[in-house]
Amino acid sequence: MSFRKELKMLEIPKWGKYLRKSWENTFANHLTNAEKDSIHLDSFLWHLCSWRAVNCAVNTEAVELFKNQHKKKCAIFYQFVDEAYLIEDAKSLVIEDLPHDCLNFYYGDIYVLDWEKKWTFIMTHEKEYGPYFIMN
Repeated sequence: MSFRKELKMLEIPKWGKYLRKSWENTFANHLTNAEKDSIHLDSFLWHLCSWRAVNCAVNTEAVELFKNQHKKKCAIFYQFVDEAYLIEDAKSLVIEDLPHDCLNFYYGDIYVLDWEKKWTFIMTHEKEYGPYFIMN
Protein backbone atom coordinates (compact mmCIF):
# COMPACT_ATOMS: atom_id res chain seq x y z
CA MET A 1 0.00 0.00 0.00
CA SER A 2 1.18 3.51 -0.65
CA PHE A 3 0.46 6.49 1.55
CA ARG A 4 1.21 10.18 1.50
CA LYS A 5 4.81 10.64 2.66
CA GLU A 6 3.88 13.11 5.39
CA LEU A 7 1.82 10.41 7.15
CA LYS A 8 4.95 8.40 7.98
CA MET A 9 3.27 5.02 7.93
CA LEU A 10 5.06 2.21 9.67
CA GLU A 11 4.12 -1.26 8.52
CA ILE A 12 3.60 -3.57 11.48
CA PRO A 13 3.31 -7.03 9.92
CA LYS A 14 1.52 -9.77 11.81
CA TRP A 15 -0.12 -7.31 14.21
CA GLY A 16 -3.61 -7.82 12.74
CA LYS A 17 -4.63 -10.61 15.09
CA TYR A 18 -3.46 -8.65 18.14
CA LEU A 19 -5.21 -5.46 16.99
CA ARG A 20 -8.48 -7.28 16.22
CA LYS A 21 -8.52 -8.82 19.71
CA SER A 22 -7.60 -5.51 21.32
CA TRP A 23 -10.39 -3.81 19.36
CA GLU A 24 -12.89 -6.47 20.47
CA ASN A 25 -11.78 -6.17 24.10
CA THR A 26 -12.18 -2.40 23.94
CA PHE A 27 -15.42 -1.90 22.00
CA ALA A 28 -17.32 -5.17 22.62
CA ASN A 29 -16.33 -5.76 26.25
CA HIS A 30 -19.91 -5.07 27.39
CA LEU A 31 -21.15 -8.20 25.56
CA THR A 32 -21.11 -11.74 26.87
CA ASN A 33 -19.58 -14.49 24.74
CA ALA A 34 -23.11 -15.69 23.90
CA GLU A 35 -24.08 -12.19 22.74
CA LYS A 36 -20.92 -11.96 20.62
CA ASP A 37 -21.80 -15.33 19.08
CA SER A 38 -25.39 -14.20 18.38
CA ILE A 39 -24.18 -11.24 16.27
CA HIS A 40 -21.42 -13.29 14.60
CA LEU A 41 -18.69 -10.99 15.89
CA ASP A 42 -16.15 -13.67 15.05
CA SER A 43 -17.03 -13.22 11.35
CA PHE A 44 -16.83 -9.43 11.21
CA LEU A 45 -16.01 -7.05 14.04
CA TRP A 46 -18.21 -4.42 12.41
CA HIS A 47 -21.24 -6.61 13.17
CA LEU A 48 -21.06 -4.88 16.54
CA CYS A 49 -22.42 -1.83 14.72
CA SER A 50 -24.66 -3.41 12.11
CA TRP A 51 -26.45 -5.45 14.80
CA ARG A 52 -26.77 -2.28 16.91
CA ALA A 53 -24.91 -3.85 19.83
CA VAL A 54 -23.08 -0.57 20.47
CA ASN A 55 -23.91 3.10 20.21
CA CYS A 56 -22.27 4.35 17.03
CA ALA A 57 -22.53 6.90 14.27
CA VAL A 58 -23.32 5.65 10.76
CA ASN A 59 -22.76 6.84 7.19
CA THR A 60 -22.20 10.59 6.75
CA GLU A 61 -22.30 11.23 10.49
CA ALA A 62 -19.52 8.65 10.98
CA VAL A 63 -17.47 10.21 8.19
CA GLU A 64 -17.87 13.68 9.71
CA LEU A 65 -16.87 12.45 13.16
CA PHE A 66 -13.78 10.80 11.72
CA LYS A 67 -12.95 13.88 9.69
CA ASN A 68 -13.29 16.18 12.72
CA GLN A 69 -11.69 13.84 15.25
CA HIS A 70 -8.44 15.03 16.79
CA LYS A 71 -6.09 12.30 15.62
CA LYS A 72 -2.78 11.52 17.25
CA LYS A 73 -1.38 8.02 16.83
CA CYS A 74 -3.54 5.44 15.00
CA ALA A 75 -3.37 1.84 13.91
CA ILE A 76 -4.96 0.62 10.68
CA PHE A 77 -5.85 -3.04 10.29
CA TYR A 78 -8.12 -5.38 8.38
CA GLN A 79 -10.59 -8.15 9.12
CA PHE A 80 -8.87 -10.99 7.28
CA VAL A 81 -5.17 -10.18 6.95
CA ASP A 82 -2.55 -9.72 9.61
CA GLU A 83 -0.74 -6.82 8.02
CA ALA A 84 -1.33 -3.54 9.80
CA TYR A 85 0.01 0.00 9.86
CA LEU A 86 0.90 2.49 12.54
CA ILE A 87 0.67 6.22 11.95
CA GLU A 88 2.72 8.04 14.56
CA ASP A 89 1.33 11.48 13.69
CA ALA A 90 -2.17 11.05 12.26
CA LYS A 91 -3.41 14.63 12.51
CA SER A 92 -3.67 14.95 8.72
CA LEU A 93 -5.20 11.49 8.13
CA VAL A 94 -8.28 11.63 5.90
CA ILE A 95 -10.54 8.93 4.49
CA GLU A 96 -8.89 9.18 1.08
CA ASP A 97 -5.63 8.04 2.71
CA LEU A 98 -7.07 4.77 3.95
CA PRO A 99 -5.91 1.68 2.06
CA HIS A 100 -9.44 0.39 1.59
CA ASP A 101 -10.77 -1.55 -1.37
CA CYS A 102 -14.38 -2.64 -0.90
CA LEU A 103 -14.10 -5.00 -3.89
CA ASN A 104 -11.13 -6.87 -2.45
CA PHE A 105 -11.94 -9.66 0.02
CA TYR A 106 -8.80 -9.02 2.06
CA TYR A 107 -8.85 -5.21 2.10
CA GLY A 108 -12.60 -4.58 2.08
CA ASP A 109 -13.10 -4.27 5.85
CA ILE A 110 -10.77 -1.73 7.41
CA TYR A 111 -10.52 -0.45 10.97
CA VAL A 112 -8.80 2.70 12.17
CA LEU A 113 -8.08 2.50 15.87
CA ASP A 114 -7.02 5.43 18.00
CA TRP A 115 -3.85 4.25 19.79
CA GLU A 116 -5.39 5.30 23.12
CA LYS A 117 -8.53 3.32 22.17
CA LYS A 118 -10.82 6.32 22.57
CA TRP A 119 -12.47 5.87 19.16
CA THR A 120 -12.54 3.73 16.03
CA PHE A 121 -13.62 4.27 12.43
CA ILE A 122 -14.74 1.36 10.26
CA MET A 123 -15.32 0.96 6.53
CA THR A 124 -16.87 -2.28 5.28
CA HIS A 125 -16.98 -4.22 2.03
CA GLU A 126 -20.77 -3.79 1.87
CA LYS A 127 -22.13 -0.50 0.58
CA GLU A 128 -25.29 -0.77 2.67
CA TYR A 129 -23.31 -1.13 5.93
CA GLY A 130 -21.14 1.61 7.34
CA PRO A 131 -19.03 3.49 7.58
CA TYR A 132 -19.20 3.44 11.37
CA PHE A 133 -17.64 5.51 14.11
CA ILE A 134 -17.57 4.45 17.77
CA MET A 135 -16.51 6.72 20.60
CA ASN A 136 -15.39 4.80 23.66
